[in-house]
Amino acid sequence: MSLPPLPANLKGRDLLTLADFSPQEILQILDWADVLKKLQKQRTPHHYLAGKTLAMIFEKSSTRTRVSFETGIYQLGGQALFLSSRDIQLGRGESIADTARVLSRYVDGIMIRTYGQQVVEELAAHATVPVINGLTDLLHPCQILADLQTIREYKGRLQGLKLAFVGDGNNVCHSLLIGCSKLGLDIAVATPPGYRPAEQIVARARDFAAAAGSSVLITGDPAEAVRGADVLVTDVWASMGQEQEQQEREKVFAPYQLNAQLVALAAPDYIFLHCLPAHRGEEVTAEIIDGPHSAVWDEAENRLHAQKAVMALLMQD
Repeated sequence: MSLPPLPANLKGRDLLTLADFSPQEILQILDWADVLKKLQKQRTPHHYLAGKTLAMIFEKSSTRTRVSFETGIYQLGGQALFLSSRDIQLGRGESIADTARVLSRYVDGIMIRTYGQQVVEELAAHATVPVINGLTDLLHPCQILADLQTIREYKGRLQGLKLAFVGDGNNVCHSLLIGCSKLGLDIAVATPPGYRPAEQIVARARDFAAAAGSSVLITGDPAEAVRGADVLVTDVWASMGQEQEQQEREKVFAPYQLNAQLVALAAPDYIFLHCLPAHRGEEVTAEIIDGPHSAVWDEAENRLHAQKAVMALLMQD
C-alpha cells in the first residue's frame, strides 16, 4: 500500500500556539491525525519520519505527553531523545538560545514541556528545526488538537457546536479559547472571580470568533456556561506547581464541580472531556467521567494521533 503524500505547506513551522495557524491549517492537522490514526489501526507502517530524531525537553513531568510523543515518533519511523531538567542546563548553565542552536545541529525537531511560554518562544527563535509546545503555564496546544479531533469524531463536525469549560482559567482553557474560536465553535467559560482566563487570550479569541461567526462567553455562572452545551470540559483545580493552594482552591471551586445536577443543563447528547489526570470528587464526579457521556479515553488516545500529525507535517523532509 502506497502512503498518501504529506502536504508541504507546514514543513519547518513551529507549533507554539494555535493562534499562529489559520483555521484551514488547523483542520489540515486534524485531517492528518485522522489519516495517521486509520493507518495505525490498520497496522500499516507509515514511516514518514524515518531516521529522524525528536528531542523531548521536560522541565515538567508528564505521563501522556511523554508516552504519546515517544510512541508517536517511533511509529513514524524516527526516535525520541528524552531530556529532563537534570540532563541539560537549559537556562541555567547554558542560555536557552545556545541550547536551541546546539540541539538544532543534532536533532530534527524539539518538543518542550516547561513553565514559561517565553522559554518556548526563545527556544524557537534560535532553533533551526521545528519547535513544538508540549505545554507551558500559558498554553497547551497539542491537547486541544486532540480535543478537537475527538469532538469531530463524536459529533461529525466542529462549526456551530457549543463547548463549555468550567473551572480554572488555565493553559487548557486558554488553548480551548483559541482553538474553538478559530474553528467556529461557540465557547463558554465559567470560572470563579480571580481565576478568569488572561485578558489578552480572551481578546484574541473574540477576534477569531468574529471572523468565524462564533461567540465567546466569559462568566462566573457555571449553569450559564453549561446550558445547551454539546461538549463539557474541565481540568484539575490546582495545576502542577499550585499544590500549596489546593485547600483554598477546593473551597473556591466547589460550586464549579461537573456533577449530575450541573450537566443536566447540557445538551442530552453532550460529551465530557478532561485532559487528565483527573481528581474524582473534586472537579468532576465519578459518575460523569466514568459514565456514558465520557470521551476522555478516546481523547487521551488522540493525543498520540494529533501529535503524530504535527510531527509529520512540521518535521518532514
